Amino acid sequence: MRFEIIRGIGKFEYDEDYLFPMVRMALVVLALFFLVSIGSVSAAEPETFTITVDSNNLRFSPSTITIDEGDSVQFLWSGEALAHNAVEESGFFDSGDPSRDVDYTFTFEIGTAGEYNFFCEPHESVGMTGMITVNAVEIPDSEPNPDSEPVPGFSLLILLVAFVGAANWYRQH
Repeated sequence: MRFEIIRGIGKFEYDEDYLFPMVRMALVVLALFFLVSIGSVSAAEPETFTITVDSNNLRFSPSTITIDEGDSVQFLWSGEALAHNAVEESGFFDSGDPSRDVDYTFTFEIGTAGEYNFFCEPHESVGMTGMITVNAVEIPDSEPNPDSEPVPGFSLLILLVAFVGAANWYRQH
């Protein structure tokens, strides 16, 4: 079916069988563009990692972990046969006196990147030790760098080129 639209002195014709699939295609392209643009904005959320005492009761499990600044480490055990604690060798964190039941969480704030060796005070001599590696997290500048800002309208230009290319492809097929 063909429609005629009269504007001013000229006349414009378009084909319904051509126009409506193009509108659907444009909506799909816009939806994909929207999904891609919001996907790049998401940031990593802080996580909590749990360290327990293994079944032989004289090892941390896991004994080594790697985390990011902002993440937390939870030392958690309950009803153990022996009393334990977790103490960082320079005193950076300390879960307290040895106990059979411990639920202690420590958060590694921004600026605390590094390696942290810890141990159980009563069982350090039998190798109840561990290590936490904290990776630095890049903090976005409060003022954007003008050299790294995207070119305004560049994404819109790409979208327009994709739409025109899709229209040409559809017209030929």
